[in-house]
Amino acid sequence: MQTRTTLVRRTSFLGCAAAALVAAASTSVYAQPPSPPVGAERPARGEAELNDLAEKVQNPVAKMVSVPLQNNTSFDIGPYHRASNVLNVQPILPLALTRDWNLINRVILPIGYAPDINSLTEGASGVGDLQWTGLVSPNDMGELKWGVGPILQFPTATQTVLGTGHWTLGPSAVVAWQRRPWSVGALASNQWSYAGESGRSAVNLLTVQPFVNFNMAEGWFLTSSPIITANWKATSGDIWTFPIGGGVGKIFKIASQAMNAQVQAFWNAATPNTNGAGWQARLQIGFLFPEKQQLTSQPIAASTR
Repeated sequence: MQTRTTLVRRTSFLGCAAAALVAAASTSVYAQPPSPPVGAERPARGEAELNDLAEKVQNPVAKMVSVPLQNNTSFDIGPYHRASNVLNVQPILPLALTRDWNLINRVILPIGYAPDINSLTEGASGVGDLQWTGLVSPNDMGELKWGVGPILQFPTATQTVLGTGHWTLGPSAVVAWQRRPWSVGALASNQWSYAGESGRSAVNLLTVQPFVNFNMAEGWFLTSSPIITANWKATSGDIWTFPIGGGVGKIFKIASQAMNAQVQAFWNAATPNTNGAGWQARLQIGFLFPEKQQLTSQPIAASTR
């Protein structure tokens, strides 16, 4: 009974946000009464706006400010089948370096709960390690997009189990191909620890996030973006986490605020023997600010003259 209560409490965010997704499904960017007359341009403009937003959302180096809130719940952890929960606050801020090159700043601040897998009720909650990725990418690209840059992680965790206790650094790269209705690619990085608590295990972590999106009418799209990790410092049975799955998403507006909502579920084909989860559920709601790209469109050199 205690385990069931814990799961319900930790997944309450998913239930509330799922309701928002269902409500959004009935909302269209151009669905405003009364219906325009036959031959009017409003539906075409509305559909074009949806297509443009979907392309930017699914382009990891797009020149668009956005603030995704991604909630990941992992189930069936340890002998007591516990659940963990992490809400990632992930602002993305593009910055023009020159007229030809941009810096895409991607920040992740995790807020989570980690259960004590050896008990039914104990656990720790708080803020995890802050992560920053800076992807340098060319300004004008065709169907093939790419970016490279550093990834840094800072030991900001408020509880020991929520962080590594180390400062980490490594390379990061992304490649994406977009031709409607498809958007596919992958974001990858590897981090090594270079400073931190001497009593904590060193970090050597590979993260790969492939993504496949198939766009449909009225802002709907099918999506799959599992997060694959390899902890190279772990023993052989605890190295890989390999999720398989996907879900559905929608681009829409609430009043004038552009939004992106997604729900996905994954089964872990490979998971650490010690504390790995059996499966995961993810719900993401993103706030989109396409008009804000104008605020960061001027090159740094020009703005400092």
